[in-house]
Amino acid sequence: MSEFVETLRKINPSAEGRSWIYLPYDQLTDQVGPLRQLAPGEAGIVLIETSWKAGRRPYHKQKLALVLANQRHFALEQARRGVAVDWRVSQEPYPEALRQVVAERGPLRLMRPAERELRVALEPLIEERQLVQEPHAGWLTTTEDFQRGSRGPPFRMDAFYRQVRQRTGILMEGGSPVGGRYSFDGENRLPWDGTPPAPVPPTFEIDPITAEVGALIEARFGHHPGRLRLDHLPVTLGHAEALWRWALRACMASFGPYEDAMSTQSRGLFHTRIAPLLNLHRLLPARVVEDVLSADIPLNSKEGFIRQVIGWREFVRHVHEATDGFRDLPEGPSSIREQPGDGGYSTWRGQPWSPTPSASDGGACPSTLGASQPIPPAYWGTPSGLTCLDTVIEALWEDGWTHHIPRLMVLANLATLLDLSPRDLTDWFWVAFVDAYDWVVEPNVLGMGTYGAGPIMTTKPYVSGANYLHKLSDYCASCPFHPKKTCPITDLYWAFLARHEPRLRHNPRMSLALGGLKRRSPQRREADRRVFEHLREALAAGRAVTVASVQEARLRSGR
Repeated sequence: MSEFVETLRKINPSAEGRSWIYLPYDQLTDQVGPLRQLAPGEAGIVLIETSWKAGRRPYHKQKLALVLANQRHFALEQARRGVAVDWRVSQEPYPEALRQVVAERGPLRLMRPAERELRVALEPLIEERQLVQEPHAGWLTTTEDFQRGSRGPPFRMDAFYRQVRQRTGILMEGGSPVGGRYSFDGENRLPWDGTPPAPVPPTFEIDPITAEVGALIEARFGHHPGRLRLDHLPVTLGHAEALWRWALRACMASFGPYEDAMSTQSRGLFHTRIAPLLNLHRLLPARVVEDVLSADIPLNSKEGFIRQVIGWREFVRHVHEATDGFRDLPEGPSSIREQPGDGGYSTWRGQPWSPTPSASDGGACPSTLGASQPIPPAYWGTPSGLTCLDTVIEALWEDGWTHHIPRLMVLANLATLLDLSPRDLTDWFWVAFVDAYDWVVEPNVLGMGTYGAGPIMTTKPYVSGANYLHKLSDYCASCPFHPKKTCPITDLYWAFLARHEPRLRHNPRMSLALGGLKRRSPQRREADRRVFEHLREALAAGRAVTVASVQEARLRSGR
């Protein structure tokens, strides 16, 4: 018998006379929802561990371990609190597993799932009243906030954020924003030169329950990508509290100024790393906002963090729901992928990936700019020759995490410049990141990172040449390419503008960039095109680019 099962058996209280609640994998809290409404002695919770979910996509081993270990520890925490736990192990999708529970215990209460994918799967049970659904109580904003603030489509985060600040009074005084501005983003774009020292993230004790999870993943899901580092995962409530205390003490004061910085010396700099716990509800958004508001830290750091939680995080989930996961866009319905994609994993690995079967689909496939190239091996760890990309990829497959600027300005930027498929890149993000769920990755990748859904939630493509990376990171210092002389990312940028100029020329926010393109000589534009083709072909074939190979591509244009 497993360590977890035996421990739970010993401490699990009687199931008699309980009101039963089903808690999805990302609702591991007793602080909101139906579990909060009941005394521990009155409540029973149903938790489902199914290999079907793990087989839906080739999730990073760290993601599997984070979710499974937190769910098991939550079960034990609740049993010790006096809540009866019905733990089910299954190989079937959630609806089939839940039907068996309902047959034994009667209808279950349920807080509305955050993920669309799970909502769709459970819809028949809700219609049959086998599940009695209540509103999701973990969000901080309402649909009315979204409708009043963003007034779209197109939807805009800054208007939504101002609306939420005004309604809640957060960082407001006398109807005006504290400090005279709603955003201090302009002050939060400093490169990091090593001072102040970046804090070292805590590690966590690997207890027998977590060790057992690690052994299970290596035995059954060892073919999944990524490195398993159990001591880097906060999996108990105590771990969550320790990580948050560390973040408040060590990160928050300097978070603002260096929010956009990137470095080879520190993978996270002053980022708190709490997003995975927020998305599992091991830490609640309302609680972390309250703690930061009361903390003695500079206003630009305080506002920057608050904007991430009550602004961007809430905004993207509203956009995701308002567009039905980007299926419904102003220009018409998106095409839908029949089954989940693997983000290029099977191509890189050389073995097919077959997702576990399900009635739900593989997601919307908008591609406003017509991008359709597959994910190259460089995104799975094959060296590309570009230090920025290779550094971020190495960190990702070790940790399952990077902060938001490497995600946007390295991973998504290069993907957009190379015309990679927005859907494939979304699936790759979903596989690779420990904090990834459909309401997270689809807005951030389809909506923002690749401009796949057009101007539905961003005003322009977020693309840049080498100058941005040189300014906000130290990646260029150890790269064979010189950021101002030889780096091909700048060629990619101009080639992108040239390819897509007909679709971008009516966007007023692109006028400056397109004005620069007009001043670029025909010879330079041809060189840009050839460098783009060289990188696309080389990376697709798994070859690293070099200064010599890029220069040869430029010279073939006659430049």
